[in-house]
Amino acid sequence: MKKTFFTPIFLVLAVIPSLARASFLPPDLIDDFANLLSWFVLIVMPVGLIAAFWYVHILPDTIAKRREHPQRDAIHALCILSLFVGGLLWPFAYLWAYTRPTMYKLAYGSDKYEPLEKDKQAGTQMQDGVK
Repeated sequence: MKKTFFTPIFLVLAVIPSLARASFLPPDLIDDFANLLSWFVLIVMPVGLIAAFWYVHILPDTIAKRREHPQRDAIHALCILSLFVGGLLWPFAYLWAYTRPTMYKLAYGSDKYEPLEKDKQAGTQMQDGVK
């Protein structure tokens, strides 16, 4: 078919007035939908945003624990500090969690995390051995 056949049909459809609807809902449900939407925005969204903000800020600490980063206590402290300064330090903690300190193994003998309790127990055992 030619384009000239469809042109008058489109012009007639464009000129014929149709009912205008401002909503996809029937008029009696518009207020109910607006109430539900406002409660969602006022209660659920802030809780979700706070939870997401918190999760993003503990992510470097979780990564450091999973990778047994030797400085994960410092990374944990930086994550907590980042929560109080509005997240400005979070990228540094994230990068720090994925990197290994250079020459750490040479200085301390291991590049794995060792809890402070083990250090205290090792210190008391060394003191007992000296006495």
